[in-house]
Amino acid sequence: MKNPFRTEAEAFSFVLVVGVLFGAVALAGVLGGGWVALGVFLALGLGVGVGIYMKSEPQEREPAVWERRPHAGPHRILVVANETVSGRALKGEIISRARGRSADVFVVCPALNSPLRYWASDDDGARAKAQGRLEASLAALGGEGVQARGEVGDSDPIQAIEDALRAFGADELIISTHPPGRSNWLERDIISVARERFDLPIAHVVVDLERETAA
Repeated sequence: MKNPFRTEAEAFSFVLVVGVLFGAVALAGVLGGGWVALGVFLALGLGVGVGIYMKSEPQEREPAVWERRPHAGPHRILVVANETVSGRALKGEIISRARGRSADVFVVCPALNSPLRYWASDDDGARAKAQGRLEASLAALGGEGVQARGEVGDSDPIQAIEDALRAFGADELIISTHPPGRSNWLERDIISVARERFDLPIAHVVVDLERETAA
């Protein structure tokens, strides 16, 4: 069954709203009786329903914030990966695309954060972990003769891609995810969204870290 929530943050928000709603109804029942509780329930329920409806209205997708232009110089490869950034399958894909040509590789590692820390605007720990994974990946690529650089990106991979493309006009994009069933990005259909939004070749690399570790 398809998850009705596109992100963990949306699921957390739904649980929080439901909790506040029932808490308000219970308090109204204690202070004012059954009719007051019913009135509060109807008023809050109507407000939440209207909010969900307004949020679910189809929105026109904004155009990409960059313009792809022909350029002289190295072939530019943009890589976006989170926990899978150190996977052997991804490293092999990058090496195969960079080998035999002058290539400029830029790796973006979005900072993965929990819903609670996201709402508390506490992303220092997530960025530190992403930075560690990024540095290990860049060192592994350097050991294979691929000179690469990178940065920690926004927790939203689509936003992270846009941010990177502002300064790095990529010729192609590689997006790496966990396998289906274990990938939040695949549940959110990030690959299809990226292909619709960004006018450049996009490769999807699946990295099974459990299988690689076992091997």
